[in-house]
Amino acid sequence: MVLNSFSKGRIAWRTRVSVIVCSAIIAGLLAGCGDSTSKEDGSAKHSSSNVSSTEVAPAGQQSAASSERTITDELGNEVKLPAEVKSVFAPNMEDSLVALGVSPVAQWSNGKLGHFYLQDQLKDVLKIDHSGGLPGPEVLLAHNPDLIVLHAESYAKNGAYENYAKIAPTYVFKNAAGDIEKSLVTLGDLLGKSKEAEQAVQAYKQKVSVAKEKLSSVVGDKKVAVIRFAPRGVSLMGGEYFCGYALHQDLGLGMSKLVENKTAANISLEILPELDADFIFVINAYDQGTERMTEMMASDIWKSMPAVKNGHVYEVNNQHWLGSGLIAYEKIVDDTVRLLTSK
Repeated sequence: MVLNSFSKGRIAWRTRVSVIVCSAIIAGLLAGCGDSTSKEDGSAKHSSSNVSSTEVAPAGQQSAASSERTITDELGNEVKLPAEVKSVFAPNMEDSLVALGVSPVAQWSNGKLGHFYLQDQLKDVLKIDHSGGLPGPEVLLAHNPDLIVLHAESYAKNGAYENYAKIAPTYVFKNAAGDIEKSLVTLGDLLGKSKEAEQAVQAYKQKVSVAKEKLSSVVGDKKVAVIRFAPRGVSLMGGEYFCGYALHQDLGLGMSKLVENKTAANISLEILPELDADFIFVINAYDQGTERMTEMMASDIWKSMPAVKNGHVYEVNNQHWLGSGLIAYEKIVDDTVRLLTSK
């Protein structure tokens, strides 16, 4: 078909109009999309500026992030605690760990000798020998702890803290054995076991209260002493640590003037006559002080002492009497009440 000039003009006009309309529609759509995107971006930016990182994190990460905390240990080191402690290494604090219902990744030992009185609870826990000092970092790496606790400032010296802190967050006590109740509460906080720590402390205080009543009529203002026989010497234990703390500070029993304000004092046959004690507890340290104990007890000086003449000398279990923790202290309290009130 042949188109005349008029028809060709109309077709050209319609084509131009269609192009203009389509262009307008497309431009409008693009403008609308641009406005929508702009509004959405603005809204997102506005809302995100008021939301913390834990709120926008995946659900599984929110809890962990909110539970993590940074604390300062007793030496002033900042320690970032994990959200949940699943594996802990705390040599010489096994007593407190067991009291909290926690099993460590490894336990302290001196050669093959460990905390014997805890072995029912720790029988499946590997012993690590500390007789030559703290284990090296490579030993701990094999056990992969997520928290390391050092019970004394001396444990953190000679680069030990720096090496351990590279493996896991490391908390250091100045001396956890100086106040067992306080250190147990601190350890409970570190491990998320504050309730268990408080219960253990209250149970111990109750035991001490009952024991003091039973002992008051028997001991009164009389003095007690603890003599420790070991391969390297004989010592009189003071009231700052271990059984001395339980006897003199917790139970309030009087101590000899020889160890007043002292951690311990060396004792020999020459000094023995100065020992002012009405009751004497004897410890054969790890069963390695037998020779020294036999020698001293066979002497006339020993036999002439009032406590010996009155039958007030008691050999006690070296395992828990040299222990450091509320479980050991409870056993010491029980022994003391049983022995001193049995006559």
